[in-house]
Amino acid sequence: MVWVPLLLVACVVAGVGCARLCRATLAAGRPGRGGTEGTDGTGGFHGTAAELTVGEAAYLAGGPLRVTDLTLVAMHRERRLLLAHTGWATVVDSPGHRDDALERAVIGAIGAGGQSPIPVVRPVVAAADSVRLLAERLVDRGLAVSAAGHREIEAGLRTVRTGFLLSLGLGTVSTLLAPAAERAPVLAGFALPLVASGLCLLIGRIEVYPYTRWASPAGQRLLAGLSSADPLTALATRGPGVLEPELRAALRSRG
Repeated sequence: MVWVPLLLVACVVAGVGCARLCRATLAAGRPGRGGTEGTDGTGGFHGTAAELTVGEAAYLAGGPLRVTDLTLVAMHRERRLLLAHTGWATVVDSPGHRDDALERAVIGAIGAGGQSPIPVVRPVVAAADSVRLLAERLVDRGLAVSAAGHREIEAGLRTVRTGFLLSLGLGTVSTLLAPAAERAPVLAGFALPLVASGLCLLIGRIEVYPYTRWASPAGQRLLAGLSSADPLTALATRGPGVLEPELRAALRSRG
């Protein structure tokens, strides 16, 4: 009966992993502190849906860098910024008079010289306070997963995966070491943590992986309701791949 303690270890690890993943997934879709509504501080990025602006959709679909790309392309289309296919951004018309925190962040990242490589500008804008505040508002509304929530989901998935592999390994060893007469109860015993952790991994893949790194289930439902007819909305939800070749080359340049 040496296999009994091993079975208990496998059951405990599998149970802890399943519970942790379920708790993290539920918490990820729960509204945060204030349920704040209103604008997102992105100036011209409005009107994709009653509940979601284009800037918010960009964050939910692709995170801070997608918001940055949206801002760069919007400024380029309004001729306040020139994005060259060589990977350089040049200020054409400073938007300092506009009440737009993201555009001011872009101008600040480019610098006083009015020209900078896009690979240098993108991470600076993505880390700006305006993007962070946008993310916090979405988390408060239950539309985005916080950084802590994402880490907890990933940790839960790792724990469940560990429980599955541990149950498989301990079950194999126990079956090989057990007398032939005891192998049937050994297999039946280890089937419980194996099935539980396997089903939890399957549900996690179905329920968690379709969501982006950034959007909660509620945020994903809003994203699914957006039309891609508008070019900026298509960029926000689908990424730079929808852009014309020159802009794709500009955003994908390594400098």
